[in-house]
Formats: sequence, C-alpha cells, structure tokens
Amino acid sequence: MSPDLSGDQSQHVVAFPIFHPRWLRLGRAVPFVVSPSILLFFPGPFCYPDRVNNAFRLGVLGSGKGSNFAAIADAIAAGKVPAQIAIVLSDMETAGILAGARERKLAAQFVPPGKFRTKLDEDAERAFVSALQSAQVDLVVLAGFMRVLKGDFLRAFEGRIINIHPSLLPSFPGLDAWKQALDHGVKVTGCTVHFVDAGVDAGPIIGQQTVPVLDNDTPETLHQRIHAAEHRLYPECVAAIARGEISVQGRRVVRKMS
Repeated sequence: MSPDLSGDQSQHVVAFPIFHPRWLRLGRAVPFVVSPSILLFFPGPFCYPDRVNNAFRLGVLGSGKGSNFAAIADAIAAGKVPAQIAIVLSDMETAGILAGARERKLAAQFVPPGKFRTKLDEDAERAFVSALQSAQVDLVVLAGFMRVLKGDFLRAFEGRIINIHPSLLPSFPGLDAWKQALDHGVKVTGCTVHFVDAGVDAGPIIGQQTVPVLDNDTPETLHQRIHAAEHRLYPECVAAIARGEISVQGRRVVRKMS
C-alpha cells in the first residue's frame, strides 16, 4: 500500500502485518505456510482461516467521541477496508462513539464498567467478552477505550486486540503522550498501532506514522495533528489485518511474503 502524502508533512512508516482473518482456535502451535520454503509456527490459540468468504468482523470499544471509530467506519463505507463493524461497545453511557454507531445503524451497547476507575471489574469484563463473542468478532479494535484490559479478556481474544497510541512507541507510553513528547523536546513524534498484551502500550507494533513537532506547537495543536495521522493510519492497519497481509515473528510484525 502506498499512501498519498502530498501536501502532508507526516511520513508513513507502516509495518503492515498479522495473521489471517478468521482464526480457528486449535490450542497448540499451528504451522502457517508463507512460501514453499518457509513455514512459520504461531503458538496457539490462533491460526488457520475459517469462514474466509464471510466478512471480517470488528468489535470496536471506545470511551469518548469515537473519531478513530468514525475514520474506520468511513474507510469501510468507501471500500478501503474489507471488513464490517459487528458491534460497538462503551463503558460510558453517553459516549459519542455510541451515538455515532447508532447514526450508522450499527449495533451499539453501553456496558457498565463496574466499581474500578481504570479497569473493568470481573462482571463487566465477562459482559464485554460475552457481547464480543456473541457478535462473532474477528478483531477487537480499541478506539479511545480508557480501561486497562486484563486476564480473561486478553485470553479470550489473544492476539486479536489492537490499539492506537498517540506517540511513536516505545517512546512515551501511558497518558498524555503528546504532552510527554512536547515536554521532552523531541522534534518528531506520531502515532502507533499495536497489539494489546498485558503490558502498558507494550504489544508488537503493527504500524507507525510520524508527525513533526513544530516550534510553535502547544499540546493542543500537536494533539490535533497526531489525531489526523491516527485517522489515516488506523484504517490502513485494520485493512491489512483483514486481508491477511501480516505475520508476527517474535516481537516483529512484518508484511507477509506472497
């Protein structure tokens, strides 16, 4: 994929990347033939494509306005992402992402998050997992979801949860990454799409896009330009996953050989 960067100061550095759609859980190491001479083994629980002729199904989780959700939904509508959004879930009853999903006639559901401020309690975790499994999602897409995912949730969708973070990871993980970058004095920052694991913004990197830090930037102006970069990068990475164009080799996410 060759993005059009005309008139844009950003630069794509995209490592397109990951398994194939429709993961059949085998619970053991599974061989994946990349070419007649290359055989990769991915530890269960993912691998061979199943129901390949059906649409690749996304479950989107968000806590706020849902601008990245909207970017993905618009890219799907434009035929740029070979997938469908099966369900949108939020831990905030009045979140804009739910309103946006309903405007698009998509299934949208508020799930009470429980008693904790930064994570889901056990009942909420089960409710999220149940809703996603009932919707038969192939990939869980975090779009501004402000809860840390733990334990059973990660195990239920191992290797099938992605997130976008507003920095060039591994630099500036955690909250307010754009402000961290500005305070640190870096000249280039950006955004990163990555797999979600038990660490904080620590999973294998799928794609990145750079954004220059300007001398007159404020946290607000820099954040705005990073958001614009996110809205280009996230749909591209989701599309690559849906098309089965990527594989994971250790911590490296690489374009699958044809």
